[in-house]
Parts: sequence; structure tokens; C-alpha cells
Amino acid sequence: VMRVGLVGQWLRVAKQNETLRRTALTYAGFVSIAQLGWITLIFVDVPVWETFLLTVPLIVLELLGPVLGERTARTPWHPHHIAERYSLLTIIALGEVIVGTVASLGAVVDLQGWDVTAAVTGLAGVGLTFGLWWVYFQYPFGDALHHHRSRSFGWGYGHIVVFAALAAVGAGLHVAGYHLEHESHVSTMTVLATVAIPVAVYLVALAALYSRLVGVDLGVAGTTVAALVVLGAAVTAGALGVPVPVCLLIMAAAPVVIVVADETVLWKRREAALARLRAS
Repeated sequence: VMRVGLVGQWLRVAKQNETLRRTALTYAGFVSIAQLGWITLIFVDVPVWETFLLTVPLIVLELLGPVLGERTARTPWHPHHIAERYSLLTIIALGEVIVGTVASLGAVVDLQGWDVTAAVTGLAGVGLTFGLWWVYFQYPFGDALHHHRSRSFGWGYGHIVVFAALAAVGAGLHVAGYHLEHESHVSTMTVLATVAIPVAVYLVALAALYSRLVGVDLGVAGTTVAALVVLGAAVTAGALGVPVPVCLLIMAAAPVVIVVADETVLWKRREAALARLRAS
């Protein structure tokens, strides 16, 4: 239903704006074709793996349409508004981490009630969530987009990795919950890896998006590597027999490393980089 309205709006642009007519028709055409494909897929009875294969060309259509459309004539957009839209989607994705935290905490409470272990589990999950949130919002994506509008597609599509990583963190915390309930059949190291790896992907993705817009900052790269070391230490600690809740608490310190470095030192480098963008 939403796509029908979207196509209608693009057709309206094509009718009323001669300069953007070809761009608008490109958007409308790709959205329409992709939508017909998704509807057709609903009624196609094929195995799961074949369904995944059939989604590939549809995803390509979804991503290719805007790229081709903007080549003809660029549509007007407000960089800070776009940055805000993506940040709100990031907050929604962070909700998955909270859901995973509730699952892990519920597993501990169901087994042994409210005790120190439950407190540590809850602190780790909530702390990790707010740490990941803070890391995202320390990057001035709106200002950077304002000066590098041509790099918007790489930045925007790169958020697919960011959103997927956050969803995976939530799933990993669910796995941790099953492990604490003794309902999983994987090793402690594997359980911790299901949380640590997506957190690592998220942090690296944000650093890469910032570098894409502003340029490579060795300070950002260094603190990101330091955070990855903390994540590795948490997984290693689990392999050595440290309880899972404590290991999750160690993981929660990974984004804190980046936040503390930014609040004390790196903010000056960031302001200098933005000043160079404004002067260019």
C-alpha cells in the first residue's frame, strides 16, 4: 500500500517538474517493477533456499533504481533530515538489543531469581545498548553529508550493515539467554561470539561510514581497534571459564572505549575535520 502511494508521488513529480521528470519516472518504474516482483514471490511455492535466490534480483532492483535515477538529475534533499531519518532507524534497530537483553535477563531470573548474576546480566545488556547508541550519535553525519552530498549512496546503503549488525546483536543476546537456561548445545565461546562479532561489525561499519564522508582518521581507527580488542578479550575470558554474564559486561566496555576517547580527545580532531570540509 505504501509503495502505491510512493509511485503516485513520483508520477506527480514527473507531471509537475520537467527538470526531474526522467528521474521521477525512473524511480516510479523501478519501485513498480520491484513491487510486482515481491507480490509474485508471495504466491510462488518454492523451497526456502530458492526463495532467497529469487529475492536477489529484487534487492538489486531496489538498490539500483535510486542510483540510476539520480544520474539524470539530482533530487533536492536536506542532509540533516536524511541523517535524522537514518538515526531514528538506528534507534529502532537498537530495540532488538533491548529485547535480547530482556531474554537473557529473564533466563537468569527464571533459574535463580534476582541476584548478583541477574544484575550483572541486565547491566551488561543495557550498558551495551546505550554504548552502541552513543557511538552512533557521536559521528556528525548530517554536517558531513551537507558537504559531501555525492557520497550519500555509499553512506546510506552502508547502513544496511549497521541495521543488520544491531539485529544480530539482539539475536546473540537471545542465544546467551538460551545458554543461561541450559537449553543451547553450543560452547560458551560460540555463544559469546554471537554477540561479539555483530558488535564488532557495527563499530567497524560506523567508522567506515565516517571515513567515507570525512576522511580516514587514525584516532577513530585506533579506538575502533581498541574496542575490538576488548571484544576479543571478552570471548577469550569465556573460553577460560569466566561466567557469561561477566563476559557480556566486558563486551559492554567496548563501545565505552570509543566514547571516552571521543569525549576527551577525538572531538577536537573531528571539529578540525569538519572545519576543513567547510573551508573546501
